Amino acid sequence: MSAIRQALVLAASLLAVQFGADVYAQDSTTRTELKRTDLTGAPGMEVISSIIEIKPGAESARHSHHGVESGYVLQGAMIQSPGKEPVMLETGTPIMNLRDVPHGGFKVVGNKSLKLFTVHVVDKDKPLYEYVK
Repeated sequence: MSAIRQALVLAASLLAVQFGADVYAQDSTTRTELKRTDLTGAPGMEVISSIIEIKPGAESARHSHHGVESGYVLQGAMIQSPGKEPVMLETGTPIMNLRDVPHGGFKVVGNKSLKLFTVHVVDKDKPLYEYVK
């Protein structure tokens, strides 16, 4: 797998971060929802834009979404999947994940937080994240 493709796959896992009563430490990961609205012409669908920051040492669980996820790396960082060498997820990397396709499962390593802008176009009546083992 090319380094760029691997970075894209790993970047997608950023979106595994869920907040509130979750398994992630609240002081090491934040998701700030910017806007949520119904998707015009598509009953039962909504669009959610967010900024996600994952601080060094925080992990992203393997997950999927009930819709399409798109994103852009605002601030790159080193990330590491289990059993793999760390890779740099570069600033400016685009992210795209298809409906119900599992992705994620990495840790932010090094001394810099990973920051992402994300847009989810998802089923309105389902959770944003579905965690998979």
